[in-house]
Amino acid sequence: MNFFKIVTVSICVLLLAAFPLAAGGSGDTADTISFAGSGGYPPFNFMLDSGDIDGFDVDVAKEIAKRMGKELKYVTTSWDGIIEGLRAGRYDGILGSMGITDARLEIVDFSTPYYYSGPQLIVRKDSGISSIEDLDKSNNVALATGTTFADDAEKYGVTPKFYEDDNQTLMELINGRVDGVLTDRIVGLNAMNKMKGGDKLTLAGSVLRTEKMGVAFKKNSPLTAEVNKILEDMRADGTMTAISNKWFPGQDITVE
Repeated sequence: MNFFKIVTVSICVLLLAAFPLAAGGSGDTADTISFAGSGGYPPFNFMLDSGDIDGFDVDVAKEIAKRMGKELKYVTTSWDGIIEGLRAGRYDGILGSMGITDARLEIVDFSTPYYYSGPQLIVRKDSGISSIEDLDKSNNVALATGTTFADDAEKYGVTPKFYEDDNQTLMELINGRVDGVLTDRIVGLNAMNKMKGGDKLTLAGSVLRTEKMGVAFKKNSPLTAEVNKILEDMRADGTMTAISNKWFPGQDITVE
């Protein structure tokens, strides 16, 4: 081996020693587990003024991490690219109110459902709209990019307008720039009670369908079975009900 080859090999060894490869490509260690959500979906996962993340999803994630004996790393990322981030190994799972669908099951695995809800049409009180059947393709309905609510917009023949999150969709409705918003019923009720101008809005009809929310993992990940067992224990010992009651007093969204 000549001098230059010896130098090259030595440098490579030193670099590998200085910069060890991160497990799973996510930068996590054996002592942490990372879950992702949009961070813009109150009361499920949202940013506090302090910069911390809070919400129902986050509390469920904290309890799962605790029972695994790991520290939680909750990652916020754009919803329309969240599955690609999971498949690329940037986090271990998605625990951010993701509905279980056949299309998603083709590319990721899901845990058993950890809560149940459904898509709801929200309109202005002065709109004269009482249900989604009152709308057609001439009506613009706002929804967050990457959600299953796009399927509902297509089914009912309305024109969707896409936004980053429901803070934007509901503000567009309050300001009269769209005819309605399609979002999760619980998210909508929470926002109407807290947003400035939310008193101008109302629910139009009932939920369009029941949606099951699960924790998403990469295909064939051993974490799916492990988290399923933890969720089973959390339901059996009342922890899931307690977390639900914290965020939705008097309601247990964890049972169908």
